[in-house]
Amino acid sequence: MSVEKFTELRAAAIASSVRAHQISAADVVRASFARASEIGAGADELNIILYADERASIEEAKEIQGRVDSAADLGVLAGVPVAIKDNIASLGLPTTCASKILRGYVSPFEATAVSRLRANGAMIVAKTNMDEFAMGSSTENSAYGPTRNPLDVRCVAGGSSGGSAAAVAAGITPIALSSETGGSVRQPAAFCGVVGVKPTYGRVSRYGLVAFASSLDQIGVVGRSVDDAALGLEAIAGYDKMDSTSSDAKVPVYRLAALGKPAPDAGDPNTEAMRIGRSPVPLPPPPSPTTLEGVVIGKPAEYFPESLDPSIGELCERALERFRSMGATIRDISLPRSPLAIPVYYILAPAEASSNLARFDGVRYGLRVDPAKGLKAMYEATRSEGFGREVTRRILLGTYVLSAGYYDAYYKKAQAVRTLIAEDFRSVFAAGVHAIFTPTTPTPAFPIGAISDPYEMYLNDIFTVTANLAGVPAISVPIGRVRRLPVGGQIITAHFDEYTMFRVAYALEAGLGREAHQ
Repeated sequence: MSVEKFTELRAAAIASSVRAHQISAADVVRASFARASEIGAGADELNIILYADERASIEEAKEIQGRVDSAADLGVLAGVPVAIKDNIASLGLPTTCASKILRGYVSPFEATAVSRLRANGAMIVAKTNMDEFAMGSSTENSAYGPTRNPLDVRCVAGGSSGGSAAAVAAGITPIALSSETGGSVRQPAAFCGVVGVKPTYGRVSRYGLVAFASSLDQIGVVGRSVDDAALGLEAIAGYDKMDSTSSDAKVPVYRLAALGKPAPDAGDPNTEAMRIGRSPVPLPPPPSPTTLEGVVIGKPAEYFPESLDPSIGELCERALERFRSMGATIRDISLPRSPLAIPVYYILAPAEASSNLARFDGVRYGLRVDPAKGLKAMYEATRSEGFGREVTRRILLGTYVLSAGYYDAYYKKAQAVRTLIAEDFRSVFAAGVHAIFTPTTPTPAFPIGAISDPYEMYLNDIFTVTANLAGVPAISVPIGRVRRLPVGGQIITAHFDEYTMFRVAYALEAGLGREAHQ
């Protein structure tokens, strides 16, 4: 194997080839940087990458190669280049949340998810553009300008993880880390025609993720394929003592889901072999035979309104028909409180943001303006100059709903409705539904600058935000194109049942084949 067709290589194939000494980790890094240069990933063109250091990445690759040569176990991502969203702390490269208030800030510690990538042999090659502090659905709120969609440079790449999704779609890396608060992994993945995974809340440590809304924030994975996303999530999932909200629930070997079978017992002999990369599953996973016999997939009425773009509706129906052809049962279901998700989210998330972002005040780190004029003046000047319009809007909204006289009317009521939304999901899964299928977004990617009304922009998250409010896992998989732009289908499963989520996603990807990108 060579790196000549780097943009087509999957993570598992790269790792297998590096371990087998067929290609070197340094050659993979050079191919990644060459691709970034070729497609114009910098600020003057697609504006995907904010920070990268090719020399440091090559040195890291040499260290990985040394471990390979010494027969050290490098895990499932040996020699795989990974891009990281700019709100996930990493050593060596800045972590600025695409905000002026953190310009030039380099973290003294690293996120647990990033440390686990490195422990599995991955190489961190870039920090990617994003909406400032992850607040947005288009990456147009970045202090450094919008990321352009590699498939149509006139359009947005989605948000807030537009840079990470675009990096994978453009072929710079097979995997990227992103973060989610209301759909910020799945929505840009759908817009860019790649796979985006949001795990169960608590499945992946949030230590080192700059907080936006702590009860909603999660680190997720973007991949070229379902297999890439499965490998990436497996590498970073698991309990972390540094995060009190992380779960000690056992992490399955997600790639076994490619076999189309239910989750194996913990003592399955293939499990450890899969974990260390000696997979009994051919790479890429076998496209056939694929079966979903015994799987019940729910189609919620609330996610297929009359206002849904008919072309997106047709692609979803085609996906559902493929599920049927693989033996799945499709059941009409209802998630009646889902229409309340957007107002609930835009009360709770800004409320938490107003508290979390209070730490950016010019005192401890980041931007500091006019310190000679007194403490209060410094606070005001620093935050006014450092925060962009959307971040300021959400801080003000959050402060308002938490204020005396409005807490009970807004925040407390929103929390109660959030509980009801989560109960809707629990009821559906308790009634025998294994997975829920919906569109990921109501439209394909829209032109840069086309949406100026904040509420209209917020509606881009209408199909994704419920999974964050309920804390359940969800994945977006390409299901076709509308007007030559990608469309994603979303699969949602019960808490900590990512294995079934991947099983259904592998089947859908195999069942659609090339049609998913046509």
